Amino acid sequence: MFDTVVVATDGSESVKRAVDVAVDLAARFDADVHALSVVDASEVDASPEQLQDELRTALETTADAALATVEDRTDRAVTTAVREGRPAAEIGEYVREVDADVVATGTRGRHGENRLLLGSVAERVVRTSPVPVLTVRQIERGDGDEEASA
Repeated sequence: MFDTVVVATDGSESVKRAVDVAVDLAARFDADVHALSVVDASEVDASPEQLQDELRTALETTADAALATVEDRTDRAVTTAVREGRPAAEIGEYVREVDADVVATGTRGRHGENRLLLGSVAERVVRTSPVPVLTVRQIERGDGDEEASA
């Protein structure tokens, strides 16, 4: 059913559970794991010109760390990629390129609680993805999850 699972990550706390769910899903179906992190070009473009290269480098470093986290959370081989552009569009393009069966993402990213139900990137991915999207909510303390209380 699932041969290729893509996990979209920005390295935020809210994505960690999505990473765990995605690698578990891949293990259950013996699927290939792809981890994708997108440097948001609009963040770079919105910064002062003299800081753009420095910001791009910092965001790429954060993306690399996010991908390393995915690799650390599984014993499966992980194909990683860093893209620059509009995150939802880049995620959609990547899942087409690798012929993914499902893409997993957190419901909130680095920008936090700026949306009522879903983060803006997660919402766009759900609306535009050519494959099913597995959105994984971070469990907050007090939600009844043993992990959250540890």
